[in-house]
Amino acid sequence: MYTERELVRIARRENNSRRNYLVVNPLQGKHIPVSPGKALGVFSELAGLLRKYSGERLLVVGFAETATAVGARIAIELGAGYIQTTREEIPGVEYLFFSEEHSHATQQKLVKSDLHRVLDRTDRIIFAEDEVTTGKTIRNLIAVLEQCCESRLQFAVASLLNGMKEEDERAFQDRDIGLHYLLKISHEGYPETASQAAEDGIYHLEEESGGAYTACFDLEGRVDARRLTEGPGYDGACREFSDKALNLLPLEGHERVLVLGTEEFMYPGLWLGKSLEERGHEVMFHATTRSPIAVSRSGDYPLHERYALSSFYQEDRRTFLYDIGSFDAVIVVTDAREKGTKGERALLSALEKKNAVVCLVRWCGE
Repeated sequence: MYTERELVRIARRENNSRRNYLVVNPLQGKHIPVSPGKALGVFSELAGLLRKYSGERLLVVGFAETATAVGARIAIELGAGYIQTTREEIPGVEYLFFSEEHSHATQQKLVKSDLHRVLDRTDRIIFAEDEVTTGKTIRNLIAVLEQCCESRLQFAVASLLNGMKEEDERAFQDRDIGLHYLLKISHEGYPETASQAAEDGIYHLEEESGGAYTACFDLEGRVDARRLTEGPGYDGACREFSDKALNLLPLEGHERVLVLGTEEFMYPGLWLGKSLEERGHEVMFHATTRSPIAVSRSGDYPLHERYALSSFYQEDRRTFLYDIGSFDAVIVVTDAREKGTKGERALLSALEKKNAVVCLVRWCGE
């Protein structure tokens, strides 16, 4: 089992009056760089707690943006259907909306037509999260799902961390909703820890480089997990994507490699990173994020350097990347449709400060 030291760091949220702190998981591969194999190993261990449901018809819902890869791994290992929540706009679809009140971006949604196709042949929905604090977001979504589904569904929750109080857990237990997690934590003391953090880290304002990516590739065959898919099929598509990318990327002689995902798009990058590790490379993975987090010079604080960026998906949206290291090569993995955007240039500018070889791989098509 994991300890709190292994899975929990407390960071200070910027400009969030609802909650001044953020629980940052150093093994999740979102804010803090981590070995892809270690991150996927953590997700697989969580999936192992859910095998009691393997005889049921399962749908896994992964929560954007931090738990999309967690949910994907669970669906793959359980052979379940998979769909993630999203904050992006998908052309030509209708959504089910629900709220995540404590977040910096409160609105979440699921593709309505995809759910309608599968709910009547689903026994149980498993909600995959990085951390559950009160369970209110999940309760909000359950209420929305029950309004649009005639059959009686069962539910379960899988999270890396569980910070729920006893009365919150009782609300789930009273409905026979299973709670499965790797580590139980208490949020007592987290607000004080965050408030004491000095915001004296290194902050980089957005820049746009005049340079160019070392190599850019568009690979067809994308499977979009914002739409309903099957876990094993998604895994196979990610494997094929990874194999194609490895055949094209100029990585000869580059031992230390950083793989970067973009916002909600994480699992394919983790898979590529794991494949690189299996080929003998030393790999780290993390991703850009919408979360505005303060950075500090303190060695005990989890994040020390912040780069402000435009989003790959929406030019006027701010995103961030934390603690970029120096590597022999960097591989940015994205499914953003638009090319040559302000976001692409801003990320290249940030990466070029410490890295000479920066490649961009775009998973496109359907």
